[in-house]
Amino acid sequence: MQQRKSTAGRPTGTDGSDFSYRMVVDPRYTKVAQQKSRLRVLIIIQVISQVIGVLWALLTGEMDLDRLAVLSIIVGFISVITGELGRRRSNASLLRFYIVASSIAVMLSLATIARRGFSLEAFHDQDSSVLKKLELAEAGCVLLRVPLQICAIITTVTLIQNMSPKRAS
Repeated sequence: MQQRKSTAGRPTGTDGSDFSYRMVVDPRYTKVAQQKSRLRVLIIIQVISQVIGVLWALLTGEMDLDRLAVLSIIVGFISVITGELGRRRSNASLLRFYIVASSIAVMLSLATIARRGFSLEAFHDQDSSVLKKLELAEAGCVLLRVPLQICAIITTVTLIQNMSPKRAS
């Protein structure tokens, strides 16, 4: 077998002046990459939030009593799995389902907290039980999921818009 001769310098036909004709990456593809990385972080935060919710439900024994809390946890995990699959595969349908399902999960967890009813007097009363204070902490965690959900919706919608092919008018 003959070995190829190494040609020193530039390949034939290019003198460096063809740079203006080279392909340029469309900015929306870089936006898609940025939105995917943001969505990944938001999904990780949602998973952590879901795990905290499950641990809370197991510790307080809510799994036996409150079907709304259990439904919120199930829908939340399904939405997170769907969102991650949609993000990895760049599948707009899965991402749309993720938006709807995760919003439903947040609403169900808000309904669970509202249904239970709570007041802020547990923080002011020194004799109040630790469980009552922990319930207020749980309500605070659920309320923090609302802005997280808003950020996830905005990021996902922007991602879907940048993934969709632009049509010429």
